[in-house]
Amino acid sequence: MIIRDAQFTISAVSLEQCPQGHEPEVTLSGRSNVGKSSLINRLLNRRNLARTSASPGKTQTLNFYHINEAFYFVDLPGYGYAKVSKSLQQQWGPMIESYLMDRNNLRLILQLVDIRHEPSKEDKIMTEYLRGIGRPFAVVATKADKISRGALARHVAMLSKSLQLSAEDRLFATSADTGLGVEELWDFIEQATL
Repeated sequence: MIIRDAQFTISAVSLEQCPQGHEPEVTLSGRSNVGKSSLINRLLNRRNLARTSASPGKTQTLNFYHINEAFYFVDLPGYGYAKVSKSLQQQWGPMIESYLMDRNNLRLILQLVDIRHEPSKEDKIMTEYLRGIGRPFAVVATKADKISRGALARHVAMLSKSLQLSAEDRLFATSADTGLGVEELWDFIEQATL
């Protein structure tokens, strides 16, 4: 996809604060520090549009990025390990659930997992949840450049088995550093946002 324009537009904490209109939305979900912001930057060919951080838990709102004045990427707060208070993490739950369940503009959910590690309990719960709510989703395995090419298929198979993905479920191995898998992921995103 050719990115002509990409702008951060708003941080929302409720559906009422989300952008008005009917433009499609693709949301990115995953554990804190899985690389959501880095992947957004890579997909958009921008260095620092989505803020990356060494300390997990920086994303604490629904962050909307308007792409080509046609659709949005929505970065969700990370689940699992995050250096924020338990009370703040508990506030995220209803906000995220309301967005995932009730947002009419939502066309696709990308669940990010770290390809190097067995999926966490939270990753598995999230996959089950996404399957249960019936929204289109795909698993995006990040940091694929951190493992050898020879080990890639083995790690993909491990993720697929651990998350109980079916033959119809999509799994993309990607790297925000090298661009591996980004073009294939874009093709999938474009189909969802047409």
